Parts: sequence; structure tokens; C-alpha cells
Amino acid sequence: MPYARASQVLQDLLGVQMSAGSIASFVSRCSSQLAPVEAELKTALHQTYILHQDETSMRVGTDHRWVHVSATDQLTHYAAHPKRGQEALDAIGILPDFQGTSVHDGWTPDQGDACQHALCNVHHLRELTFLEEELQPQWAADMKTLLLDMKAAVERAKATGKRELDVLALGRFHRRYENLLNQGYQANPADPPPRSRRGGRKKQSPARHLLDRLSLHTWQVLAFLIDFAGPFRNNQAERDLRMMKVQQTVSGCFRTDLGLSRFCRIRRYLSTLRTQGVPLLSALQQTLAGHPLLPAF
Repeated sequence: MPYARASQVLQDLLGVQMSAGSIASFVSRCSSQLAPVEAELKTALHQTYILHQDETSMRVGTDHRWVHVSATDQLTHYAAHPKRGQEALDAIGILPDFQGTSVHDGWTPDQGDACQHALCNVHHLRELTFLEEELQPQWAADMKTLLLDMKAAVERAKATGKRELDVLALGRFHRRYENLLNQGYQANPADPPPRSRRGGRKKQSPARHLLDRLSLHTWQVLAFLIDFAGPFRNNQAERDLRMMKVQQTVSGCFRTDLGLSRFCRIRRYLSTLRTQGVPLLSALQQTLAGHPLLPAF
């Protein structure tokens, strides 16, 4: 909530008179106390096996900013940066040193580091659903069915204690996948090159763009099928970003970059503690007293 509204809520509910300036000073102090916790959190994320990543836009006054999230089911890190791409990821300093598997939605800068990659298949299902409803291609409907069949097969195997699919099942799934890609390319041939230099290249259709991603990054799409530790979707990062959008909806833009940076630091601390079942109000109280609770790293 905006500071002025938070001040009014405290007075209405608790009978405490606290100015917006006092709340702002508490936020500043809390953020300063959490700097060492942030450093340990980033170190812990470097050592994880699966790391979920995503980003969302935020406003600081009239300017545009990006909040990047790196998360597991127990740890959450937010960082704000003016850029969305590789410059931001390098400045944040988590992905360049990460050696595990990064789960994301396939945006190009996320592909640039030396770690392994896995793509979010819920994004693919959404795009396939759009094509199925708008253009009604059979290959898109069949690809949706195939991805869901793969997901179900992995879940059945996990339920029986298996750690991987047998080679024959994996081969059958891969052949179906390749056949559907071929059907898709036959239905969506590439546009001929322009006849003149001035003609320029025509933008690819959504179907062709999706087919290229599914083809060029086959083993990133199917990472969950090969390594059972890998997820089918990037739900963790999307869920952790949801509170950022809630903040923007309720309070509007931030006034300064410093305010956004402080919010990210406190929010990453609270999000991490919440996933670990730690009471948040007592954690904030101890942080303001100069003794922040350390999450389990």
C-alpha cells in the first residue's frame, strides 16, 4: 500500500499514529539491515540445481524498469534494472555464475549463459491453443496432445519410483515430436526471399515462429522428459512475480529507483521466509532491531 494509506490503516486498526515519513524510515532501515542476507541468498542460488527465471515491467515515475526474479521453491531473489536483456542479467550477477538448469520462457538473453536450459511448456500450450482456435491446424492440436501425454508419462513414472523413462518410450515420443514438426513446417513454408533489396524480409507468422523455437530448442522443450528434476512449466517464477504486479496495481508507480530497490530487497526476504514457513511480522521486527532472521540456505 502507499505509505499514507498504510499510516491510516495502522491508526484505524491499532490506534497507532505513525506518519508516512516514519514508515519510509522503517523501510529504509529494514532494507539496509538485509544487505548481508541478500549476499548469502545469491550465493545459495548459484548452487541450486534448478533455477526459475522471469521478468516483468514496472514504472518509476514516467520511466520504465524491469524486475527480474530468480527463484526456487525455497528461495526468491528480485532485482530491478533499467534493461531487460543481457546487461541486466550480468549486473544482477546470478545467471553468469550459475551451473545448473535455468527454467524460463525462451527469451533470447536468458539463453546466453553457460548453464543448461529448460523452456516453459505452458507458454507453448498457450501458443498452440491460439493457433488451434484461430487457424485450426491439426499439427497444433496434436502437438498439444503430445506435450500433455509426455507430462502424464513422466508423472506416472515418478509415481512408481522411476527416475527416467525407458529408452523405447523416449524414442517413441521423440519420433512423434519430429513428425509433428515436419507437418507444421509443411503447412507453414518459409516465405520466399524479397525480389529487391528494398523489399525487406517479411515478419514470420506466429506458427512459423513457434515451430522454429520448438525445432531449434527441442531438448530444452523436452528437458522435463529427460531429467525428472526439471519442471514442465515455469510456474515458480510466474507466481513470485505476481506480487510485483499486485503492488503496481494497488500503489501505482514507484517515485524513485531507490524505492523500487528497497522494495525488491524486502520483498525477496519475505517471499523466501514465507516459503520456509517463518512468521513474517516477527522476522520484520527482528530485522528492524538489527538482528534479521536468516532463511535456510
